[in-house]
Amino acid sequence: MLDKIKDAAGQGDDVAALMATMGRKARAAARALALASTQTKNQALLAMAAALRAATPDILTGNARDLEAMRANGQTDAFLDRGTLTEARIEAIARALEDIAALPDPVGSTIAAWERPNGLKIERVRTPLGVIGVIYESRPNVTADAGALCLKAGNAVILRGGSDTLHSNLAIHKALQAGLAAASLPVDAIQVVPVADRAAVGEMLAGLNGNLDVIVPRGGKSLVARVQSDARVPVFAHLEGIVHIFLDRAADPAKAQSIIINSKLRRTGICGALETLLVDRAIAATLLPGVVAELSALGCEIRGDAEVLALCPQAIPATDADWTTEYLDKILSVRVVSGLDEAIDHIETFGSHHTDCILTEDAAAAERFLSEVDSAIVLHNASTQFADGGEFGMGGEIGIATGRMHARGPVGVEQLTSFKYRVRGEGQTRP
Repeated sequence: MLDKIKDAAGQGDDVAALMATMGRKARAAARALALASTQTKNQALLAMAAALRAATPDILTGNARDLEAMRANGQTDAFLDRGTLTEARIEAIARALEDIAALPDPVGSTIAAWERPNGLKIERVRTPLGVIGVIYESRPNVTADAGALCLKAGNAVILRGGSDTLHSNLAIHKALQAGLAAASLPVDAIQVVPVADRAAVGEMLAGLNGNLDVIVPRGGKSLVARVQSDARVPVFAHLEGIVHIFLDRAADPAKAQSIIINSKLRRTGICGALETLLVDRAIAATLLPGVVAELSALGCEIRGDAEVLALCPQAIPATDADWTTEYLDKILSVRVVSGLDEAIDHIETFGSHHTDCILTEDAAAAERFLSEVDSAIVLHNASTQFADGGEFGMGGEIGIATGRMHARGPVGVEQLTSFKYRVRGEGQTRP
């Protein structure tokens, strides 16, 4: 499959030439997409969903090849879970495309409008960003989610997925292109880098000769650090999810235990999975042993500070590195704190500004936490695994942006637009 794609591109192993060609094609497609009607874009998204369902056997075949290679390379169970596709997961991807089709089209919508005393009428309207580059690891569903979200927002996209799931990504991409063709949209609107060579990432970071407008990295710390360091175009940073829950002294025990278990173990390999549990000293002796016993029984390793070790025989000593580690595995670091102030201080010191949660029945404590914790997503009495654009009703996401510029939190359709000003006059001149 890879050889055929490279031959069709006419580039062979010349990665620089391949990427330059993809950039030019994406720019041309972006101009067409910017003018596409909502109806046409939605037609393409629905056709993509149908094509994905029809291609399920081919997608699973490609995924099986990827999983075989991952196992041979000794990848962890959590890594394998992130890369695994099933019929149910492919169906979920198809439904996500349909959900995106049902979203309002942001392109051309008016954000604000006003009239000046001189009669000038001014409005700020949403416009596509242009060409977006998405660099991601190990999650083949991102191929469909990112492609669909960019399309809905009128953007062309170049997708560079992880080499571990290359066959899965290419099989999904074939279905996406079928949907574009069915709606008479340029198939180059969604492109997948068809080679595993890391030089392709370098070409994207350099901007593809001015043809790339923004980059969205989605992956581990080393990937995001490289993108932020080397990119010559704007970046929507998706940093690691060092996710915290603070178990407050006023927490409901049954509710808290259920939320903690779900936050940690529902899927350990996603960025919204709980990584550090902070426990108010006032209730540590009464609540923590039961929570830890349940987690341990479910196969979760507990790494705790001295107070946790004294209360929970299952725990092993935590190191300084544990407070800044995104495990993406059945491992949880646990620390006892003196109260809300110390919990917030810990989160601000060691967190990644991704997702953090408080469990409490004290409304004042909850409001302080929601106001003072400077993370992209803050929750009260709900699983951190809700940190997801689909769960927010956004139809999906490219990632969770943890920076403070332009987009923050789930990067969905609306966040993939910019804006321009339209000014209408009747002959006014400036004195």
